[in-house]
Amino acid sequence: MNECYYDKRMDFFYNRTKTDTADEWTGPQLIGVLCFGTFFCLFIFISNSLVIAAVVKNKRFHFPFYYLLANLAAADFFAGIAYVFLMFNTGPVSKTLTVNRWFLRQGLLDTSLTASLVNLLVIAVERHMSIMRMKIHSNLTKKRVTFLIISIWAIAIFMGAVPTLGWNCLCDITVCSSLAPIYSRSYLVFWSVLNLVVFFIMVVVYIRIYMYVQRKTNVLSSHTSGSISRRRTPVKLMKTVMTVLGAFVVCWTPGLVVLLLDGLNCTDCGIQHVKRWFLLLALLNSVMNPIIYSYKDDEMWATMKRMICCSSEDKSQERRSSRIPSTVLCRSTDISGHFIEDGIIQGTVCGKGDLSDKGNS
Repeated sequence: MNECYYDKRMDFFYNRTKTDTADEWTGPQLIGVLCFGTFFCLFIFISNSLVIAAVVKNKRFHFPFYYLLANLAAADFFAGIAYVFLMFNTGPVSKTLTVNRWFLRQGLLDTSLTASLVNLLVIAVERHMSIMRMKIHSNLTKKRVTFLIISIWAIAIFMGAVPTLGWNCLCDITVCSSLAPIYSRSYLVFWSVLNLVVFFIMVVVYIRIYMYVQRKTNVLSSHTSGSISRRRTPVKLMKTVMTVLGAFVVCWTPGLVVLLLDGLNCTDCGIQHVKRWFLLLALLNSVMNPIIYSYKDDEMWATMKRMICCSSEDKSQERRSSRIPSTVLCRSTDISGHFIEDGIIQGTVCGKGDLSDKGNS
C-alpha cells in the first residue's frame, strides 16, 4: 500500500522535483514581479468593477449578452483576487506552505480560468441563439440567465477543487508533476487538453457565426432600406466577443501548453524557466478585457466615462454646495435611439446634455 504525505510541507515535494523556488524569486526580480503584479491587480479590480457597474446602471445593457459580459468581468475580478493570493504565497514562501494552502492557491487560479472559459462558451451559445435569428439579443429570461451564471460558478468551483478531492499525487509521489508538485501528471494532461479543445471549438464556432452574420448582413443591405445601424449591431457585438476570445486564447494557450508538456513528463523542455512569464501573460488577459469592452463598445465607454466624471463632479458639487443649487449635474440622453451607428456618441457626458436641453427649451 502506498504511503500518503498529507502532513508534509511543500518543501518536501519541491525538493523531489528539484525546483529551486528561492533562487528564481529573490532580489530585484522578485520585487519587479511583485510591483508589476500589484499594479495590474489594482487595475483589474477597478476596471472590472466599472464594467459590472456600467451593466447594472445602464438600462440598455439589461440583456442576456451584457449580463454574461458582466459575469465575465466578475471572473476577471476573481482572477485578480487569485493573483493577489498567489503573490503572497509564492517564491521562497512556497516551500513553507502546507498542502491545503497550496491546494487553495492553485484552486483559485483554476477556478478563475474555468469561470472565464465556461462563460465564454455560454456567450457563444447566446450569440448563436440570437444572431442565427438576426436579432441583437436572445430571448433568454432573467431567470435562465441567473441559472446559467450560477451554473458557471458551480462548474468553475468544482473544477478548481478536483485535485483537492483526490486527483493528486499525495499517495503516489512517483507521478507528481514538476510545475505543480502535488498534482498528478495525468490530471495536468486532462486539464490542459480539455481547455485547449474547448478553445479550438469556440474559435471554430465564432468564426462560423461571424461568417454567417457577414453573409446575411450583405444580403439584407442589398434588399432592405431599414436602419443600417441595427443591421450592423450584431456584427459589432460579434467583433467584441471575438476580440475577447482571441485575447483569452493568446494569453492562456502558452501556459496550458507548458502544463501539457509537464504532464507528458518532458524533462528537456525547459518549462521551469518560462512558467512565471506565462503566468504573468495570463494575468494580462484580465487587464485587457475591460479595455476591449470600452474600446469596442461606444455605449460601454460612454457609461463608464459618465460614472467616473459624475463621481468627480459630485465631489466638486459638495465643495461648492453653498453657491450652486441642488440640480442634476449629468444625465444620460437615452432617447437617442437603440444602438446608434459607429461615430455617434451615445449618451452625454456630465452636463453636456443639460446644456443642449436648455438650448432647445
